[in-house]
Amino acid sequence: MIAVLGLIAGVVLGILLEPSLPPFVEPYLPIMIVAAIDALFGGCRAYLEGTFTDKVFVVSFVSNTIIAAGIVWLGDQIGVGSQLSTGVIVVLGIRIFTNAASIRRSLFHA
Repeated sequence: MIAVLGLIAGVVLGILLEPSLPPFVEPYLPIMIVAAIDALFGGCRAYLEGTFTDKVFVVSFVSNTIIAAGIVWLGDQIGVGSQLSTGVIVVLGIRIFTNAASIRRSLFHA
């Protein structure tokens, strides 16, 4: 219940305050969002399997987003940012669909 209230408060604050991102963060935001979605699906999967731990979830959420953004930043520095972005998206996409399939099997026993 606390998580839902926190989500609602965050959405309301975001609408009221209209935050903006610094320009240097904007290229990495889509990658960070996909990494965060991967962590969320992993957390849902762990919850359904009975192995969820809040510390592990928070660490994986933060580290996934930082590592994904770091890989893309490194690619930008050496001139292959778009290729590394594509690679990160593909890898995280595979993980998201794998976790989604596991969640589906857990929920529907199929």
